[in-house]
Amino acid sequence: MNIEHLPIAALIPYARNARTHSDAQVSQIAGSIREFGFTNPVLIGPENDIIAGHGRVMAARVLKLDTVPCIRLGHLSEVQRRAYVLADNRIALNSGWDEAMLALELAELKIDGVGLESLGFSTDELDRLLNPPEPPVSSSVEVDVDSFEMGAKCPRCGFEFDPATGSHHAEGDAEGDADEG
Repeated sequence: MNIEHLPIAALIPYARNARTHSDAQVSQIAGSIREFGFTNPVLIGPENDIIAGHGRVMAARVLKLDTVPCIRLGHLSEVQRRAYVLADNRIALNSGWDEAMLALELAELKIDGVGLESLGFSTDELDRLLNPPEPPVSSSVEVDVDSFEMGAKCPRCGFEFDPATGSHHAEGDAEGDADEG
């Protein structure tokens, strides 16, 4: 793949692009480009039509860049280009976070002097990840063992068992064995 540096004015935004970019998000993208460079080229079709990278082009305008790096995807049909516009944006949203690993990485980046606000997380998200709530002291239920009868209902979950007959059922089940039928 060849990277071409094209004038922003030569790029044609896809008129039917369903992805939106708020001013705040464009500012975040611009901040990322300023901090890390233009690390993710704009994907374009044969006629300089933008397939992926509309937000990056908007951010480049904010930064008053003259050119942006582009990769031309000439092998895609017109229908494939239209489909990829959606796939490129949607598939990224289907991932998740390992929150323990994320919290560890954020904490270390903070120690290393990185401004975490530049990473795209909200203040509330950063606070939740870096300052998790204290776990409860105890989640045990006190049971008076002197009055607890085998076969009685569990005070915690409502499960009942009669050791004499072997019958059992959970709260809300029909009477009798819960595993019958």
